[in-house]
Amino acid sequence: MSRFERMSSRFGQDAASEIAQLRRQLEQVLNDRVSPTLGSMVSTAEHAAKSASDEVRYQANRIGDVVHERPVMALGIAVAAGFILASFLRR
Repeated sequence: MSRFERMSSRFGQDAASEIAQLRRQLEQVLNDRVSPTLGSMVSTAEHAAKSASDEVRYQANRIGDVVHERPVMALGIAVAAGFILASFLRR
C-alpha cells in the first residue's frame, strides 16, 4: 500500500468517524430540544383547534336560537344578505 493510499484511507476513516460523531450530536440536540418544543407546539395547536371548534359550535347554536325566537327577522337578514351578495357578484 502506497503512502498516498494509507493517507487517503486514514482520511476516509477520520471523516467517517467525524460524520458519526456529528450524527450522534444532532440526534442528541433533536431529542433534547427539538422534540419537546414540537410536542409543546402540537399541544398548543390542538388546544387552539378545540377552542375554535367549541366557539363555532356555540355561535351556531346561538344563531339557531335566534332563528327560532325571531324567524321573520332571520328571514329578513337572509334576504338582505342575499341581495347584497347578488349585487356584488353582478359587477
